[in-house]
Amino acid sequence: MKNIIFIAPPAAGKGTQSNTLQEKYGYTHISTGDLLRNVSEDTDLGKKIREIMNNGDLVSDELVTELLKEKLENTTGNFILDGYPRNVIQAKILDELLSSINRNDYIVIYLNIKEELAMRRALSRITCSDCGHIYNRYTPGMQPKIEGICDKCGGKIIARDDDTEEAFKKRFQNYIENTEPVIDYYKNKNILKIVDVCDDKNQTFEKILKILEED
Repeated sequence: MKNIIFIAPPAAGKGTQSNTLQEKYGYTHISTGDLLRNVSEDTDLGKKIREIMNNGDLVSDELVTELLKEKLENTTGNFILDGYPRNVIQAKILDELLSSINRNDYIVIYLNIKEELAMRRALSRITCSDCGHIYNRYTPGMQPKIEGICDKCGGKIIARDDDTEEAFKKRFQNYIENTEPVIDYYKNKNILKIVDVCDDKNQTFEKILKILEED
């Protein structure tokens, strides 16, 4: 199976699908957001990034790329990348990075979800405050076994403060507008695969699996 770059609007199920691929096929899930949040201060790069974040500044594309390169060079087997790229400049930087470390055997999967379904998911989404595992109040198979307690780590399950209808609509539209050039970029490179998201996460997974098996 190929490496995967996931592009997906909010509440499309990217995290859920990544976790399933990780559990069933041994993919390494690499989130640039997690890399930045969990960066070690034991290295010069880590110290530099931590200082920038502590000051409330944005980490540059160059530093994110350096951090990502370090992670990829220490990753064996196939990987899933999410949270990057967010714009065409980052997409081109990523192309150069993957080529430089001979990890350019990948496809880009765009999870296409209708806004109505995404909003319904988001407004019923709950998350573990410790490990970040995502649940859903109303979807069978995505509810915690014990209400309010994470199945994975026993942490407290909470709702996101920004999961309101108004905030979600704004976040969703901003994502679509900002990501369209990235989608066109990968479409022109003939490596973009589009998966129409189903209400049932297992049906969505079967679509993703079919793409991976065909490639």
